[in-house]
Amino acid sequence: MGKDYYKTLGIPKGSNEEEIKKAYRRMALRFHPDKNKDANAEEKFKEIAEAYEVLSDPKKRVIYDQLGEEGLKTGGSSSSGAPGSSTYHYTFHGDPHATFASFFGGSNPFDMFFGSNRNHKQDMDMEEDDPFAHFGRQFGFPGGMNNGFPGEGRRRRGVQSERLGAGRKHQDPPVVHELKVSLEEIFHGCTKRMKITRRRLNPDGRSMRTEDKILNIVIKKGWKEGTKITFPKEGDETPENIPADIAFVLKDKGHAHFKRDGSNIIYNCKISLKEALCGCTVSIPTLDNRVISLPCHEIIRPGTVKRLRGEGLPFPKSPSQRGDLIVEFSVRFPDRIPPQSREIIRQHLPQS
Repeated sequence: MGKDYYKTLGIPKGSNEEEIKKAYRRMALRFHPDKNKDANAEEKFKEIAEAYEVLSDPKKRVIYDQLGEEGLKTGGSSSSGAPGSSTYHYTFHGDPHATFASFFGGSNPFDMFFGSNRNHKQDMDMEEDDPFAHFGRQFGFPGGMNNGFPGEGRRRRGVQSERLGAGRKHQDPPVVHELKVSLEEIFHGCTKRMKITRRRLNPDGRSMRTEDKILNIVIKKGWKEGTKITFPKEGDETPENIPADIAFVLKDKGHAHFKRDGSNIIYNCKISLKEALCGCTVSIPTLDNRVISLPCHEIIRPGTVKRLRGEGLPFPKSPSQRGDLIVEFSVRFPDRIPPQSREIIRQHLPQS
């Protein structure tokens, strides 16, 4: 049986947005590892963050309510038609401290409100419904920190501070990489896995760590050269910047047989002068490893073009349809002709 996020936060299933926020605030402060030294506090703190991430997001919550944790995380289908349930796959990012910092507008509200001389027992002795209530009463705030909604003033100030800070930040220019793909990969579609190494902020908002991340680049059938795939804010993160977007621009690899022209592919077919004049049947390869026999009964002049309909690349907006395979002929002329053959040719070929 999957996780019960409502039970984790200690609230009933029908709780509203404010009740979910209040429950997270209470539980996160109660089990924060900096203040709660119980052996299971870290794991509990993580479970609380995951529960809040799901229940505070209307889309995730609808899918969870109908399909449970397993359906939310595996993208199971729903007969009731939960929005996006057949394609949505949720994975918890795994950093409860980041959730905590985002919620409170800073990484550690304890130092600001309680000071470093308070201990775990003192924190746990506060009213369970409002860990900030002691501070509010001590300094004369009615109803804790916010006239009827304990602790909300702290969070609002944190959000305002975060917004002010964000106003000073700038986003770095996109980091653009060229991604070479073969015509076969464009023909069939594929997924490229690219490993990037970037700097990310730790929950304290100041120090940084280096981490690797795999980006899955889904290349759809028929995509054209120059198509850009962007991963927002996956670049380096520092206290002073907003991470840059990382973008990949498709570039066609050279091919042994074909050149690309939009959704068409071009094949250069070389034939002899004898074949050009007397007729022949040529074998034309395709991108899906077939060979097409193409009869040529008429005279083939240099630059003659034949078109095999529907044997090119899929159209990007309609992959069930395909462009053409264009066969361009080039005629190989002999280096020399014996005198007797030359005389025969002279006699039989027309003058004009």
